[in-house]
Amino acid sequence: MPLSRFTRFVWALAVCNGLFVMAAAAIGRGGDAGIFVIAFFLSLSVACVSHEKLRSVAYTMLILALVALAMYFPAPFQRVGDFKLTLLIVPLLQIIMFSVGSQMSLSDFESVIRMPKAVLVGLVCQFSIMPLLSFSLACTFPLSPEIAAGLILIGCSPSGLASNVMSFLAKANLALSVTLTACATLMAPIMTPFLMKTLAGQFVPINFWEMMAGIIGIVIYPIMAGLMFNAVAYGRATRRTALLQVGSFIVVILLVQGGLGLLGGQEASWSTAAVAKIFLWVLLLPPLLGWGVRLVLGDHKDRLDRVMAFASMAGIGVILTIITAAGRDSLLTVGGWLLLACMIHNLGGYFLGYWSCRLLRMDERTCRTIALEVGQQNGGLASGIALQMGKVATLGLAPAVFGALMNVTGSALATWWRRVPVGDEPAVDSATVAPNINR
Repeated sequence: MPLSRFTRFVWALAVCNGLFVMAAAAIGRGGDAGIFVIAFFLSLSVACVSHEKLRSVAYTMLILALVALAMYFPAPFQRVGDFKLTLLIVPLLQIIMFSVGSQMSLSDFESVIRMPKAVLVGLVCQFSIMPLLSFSLACTFPLSPEIAAGLILIGCSPSGLASNVMSFLAKANLALSVTLTACATLMAPIMTPFLMKTLAGQFVPINFWEMMAGIIGIVIYPIMAGLMFNAVAYGRATRRTALLQVGSFIVVILLVQGGLGLLGGQEASWSTAAVAKIFLWVLLLPPLLGWGVRLVLGDHKDRLDRVMAFASMAGIGVILTIITAAGRDSLLTVGGWLLLACMIHNLGGYFLGYWSCRLLRMDERTCRTIALEVGQQNGGLASGIALQMGKVATLGLAPAVFGALMNVTGSALATWWRRVPVGDEPAVDSATVAPNINR
């Protein structure tokens, strides 16, 4: 199919910007070529959107453009007046997690019953391979204690939304991917603090209960709110099932807040005001919002899906930009070593995840799925934890680098796998990928 005039122009623009960047690097003026680096990735992103076979990597190119923008021009992304932009990270993460919950229902967890072995193997690989690999790299590379702890933090985090996208592209088991991501995310409030306390405690002080409370606030409650929204906006549950869901969520909230208050010594978590605030944001406002959306959109759920997908993608881009800008000086100092460590960590996750499943004689789709789930981590959640620890400019660097890097490697691996037949099935061209799967 011949390229349109606009597409040819964008590709030519990308080539010209790339040549300018290489010329500046050749004469030792790479630091002054920021505008050309940014323009190179932006034009590549637009060019990929215009090309069906490359559309799946357009978002990756946009992320790289935002990272370059934050590296060359960090000031606008550090503060606006007296307001520090890092304070936006947690609310943005909560919006992303809410959008995840809004696309789910409790029936999505039925895969745990249908394929328990695959789910168990995936979760064991997730919370063993990446934490141990990151700890080994942190002990090997010449990184400062806080940056090394950040590398361990990304290894102790669950898989993220990107793994679901890559599983779709790779012709893997998408249902298993979604189930593993959901289960790993729900396990994160316990597993991530435990692993961090065990592995990263020698690098930085780790407060188990504070980290658990932070993850619950960033992940669990927003997902519960999203599930409540979905149940009212587009759910097909009976009134009895809906009431059962509300009742179970009330019990969960009371148990979690009570546990944090009694076991964690955080009395404020058990206060009437704190519990009432959670009930308001999780159990009252989301159903009202879902009811309003249903009145406005009716049965056009695809419109809401596009809005939620855009919100998630935009939120991830903004978070990466802010963290890169906040840690720019540290990145310039240890960027090379950190990039190499993150590269080994990411590729090692794919390799070890895949071959662990092959040794267990699992089918090809499952091997691909678990490999992507292990190699693709939730960098946004790790960044939010780093912020709550007050060390986003150091502890948050590895999640930022890893997050940008895994989009590049994951897109390449998934596109290659998509062209490799699974069993007796023919290879499928990546051009068939649905445009709204990136959420």
